[in-house]
Amino acid sequence: MTPSGAADRARRTPDPARTAKPVTGRSRSARALRAGDPGSGPITPRKRRPAVPARSAAGVKDVAAAAGVSLGTVSNVLNRPEMVSPTTRAKVEDAMASLGFVRNESARQLRAGSSRIIAYLMLDAGNPFFTDVARGVEEAAQKAGLSVFLCNSNEDAAREADYLDLLEQQRVQGVLITPIDPDSSRLRNLPDRGTPVVVVDRAIDDGEHCSVAVDDVLGGEVALTHLIELGHQRIAFVGGPNTIGQVTDRRAGARAALQQAGLPAENLVDVLTGALTVAEGRGAGQRLAGLPADRRPTAAFCANDLLALGLLQQCVSLGLRVPEDLAIVGYDDIEFAAAAAVPLTSVRQPRQLLGRTAAELLLDESSNPDHEHQRVTFTPELIVRTSTRGNA
Repeated sequence: MTPSGAADRARRTPDPARTAKPVTGRSRSARALRAGDPGSGPITPRKRRPAVPARSAAGVKDVAAAAGVSLGTVSNVLNRPEMVSPTTRAKVEDAMASLGFVRNESARQLRAGSSRIIAYLMLDAGNPFFTDVARGVEEAAQKAGLSVFLCNSNEDAAREADYLDLLEQQRVQGVLITPIDPDSSRLRNLPDRGTPVVVVDRAIDDGEHCSVAVDDVLGGEVALTHLIELGHQRIAFVGGPNTIGQVTDRRAGARAALQQAGLPAENLVDVLTGALTVAEGRGAGQRLAGLPADRRPTAAFCANDLLALGLLQQCVSLGLRVPEDLAIVGYDDIEFAAAAAVPLTSVRQPRQLLGRTAAELLLDESSNPDHEHQRVTFTPELIVRTSTRGNA
């Protein structure tokens, strides 16, 4: 046998000294314990605790039995408490508390054919303007004993349509919406099928919906007039996309102010953005800074505060002075406007009042057979800060 063959044979022959010994006692491996290795000694099977059945929720019958009253009395306590004497009502409420009874609102909604929920489908949940509007909606809903379901279309028409279908299927009591397209057929059809709709932050006068908004054309005029009075003649309008009605209305107001001042239309420089966000505002700032000095606007009116804050950030990062090199006006007057590094001049909208008024109109439409559609329009207010007037 060759040396290499002997070596191979040695590798194939187990060495008794290296062979693993059976595991016994406490040193047995977990695998041996699980497998029940017969060489490791007797194994006592572990007793399993019997499964505890899930406790079923207490129902109306359980409450009635515990309180010693009829099912009708329990129903009255839940739905018409004023019809039950204080003593009996207390007995029923004590029984509910002791049993941990939770009302089945879904079942009640099925019987009633509608819910105790209203929905607000907002345009952009990332914009504090809409969350402030939602606070006003919630205030009115809470006062009426209703809940609010918040949805975000994110400026996506397909997503908006999906939400409207879902809300109708859920039989919500009504829908508040800041629409992408106020002329949408879905908005027109919902009231005909039993779901009231109120349009928020967009004025419409179609006789089919209530609407609550601020006069955005006037807001644009106010913003541009302020900048013109400060001596600016070449002014940028930063906003988009043009499919958003508020953007087109604010631009229209700016153009009207320019015309009233006797300035040529080309003195309003359009800087189109893909969305109403801080990032788009920064991009607009980069584009404005890249213009030749003799063509660069000396002021900018932004379609909302997020754009204005992004523009302001970009100016600061590029070493441009605000308002000396570029005066900036925003729109909405969200909380962050006043807290910016350079406090922002902005056109204020009564955000919570918008939401509260819209919700009140919706609740009236859903419960009042004599309801008449209203178009409520608030007047915007210019709030002047450092971004246009400096520290003077």
